[in-house]
Amino acid sequence: MSDATTETKDDATGNTWTPDVGANESSSEDSASFADRYSDVLGKVNQTLDQVDWNQMGRIGKIVGIFAAVIVAQILIKGILDTINLLPVVPGLLELLGVVVVGQWSWKNLATSDKRSALLQRVQTIRQEYLG
Repeated sequence: MSDATTETKDDATGNTWTPDVGANESSSEDSASFADRYSDVLGKVNQTLDQVDWNQMGRIGKIVGIFAAVIVAQILIKGILDTINLLPVVPGLLELLGVVVVGQWSWKNLATSDKRSALLQRVQTIRQEYLG
């Protein structure tokens, strides 16, 4: 009743198959080849890192730091605005304040043709200063 080889019959095709007993031997070979590949990859990474000009990393570090600070500031601002938005009356008042400020600015800068041309001149001057 006990047989050394276990055969299983597939019902659909009628073929038989025997489980692979030597699977443990191939896994030890795979781990050895993985260790070789891992050491090769680490060697290539070390060679690449040796070629890097580390004097430039200070500037790159500052840029990354600025990006991180901007991201943190945006998260904090979003949290503050979401908290303000939860208050029932404040969002409507802020919208009204925005409309009033835009109306005052428009009245001050766009009411007459002289004011509009002066505003256009200021915008062109600022554009020339910054864009050249």
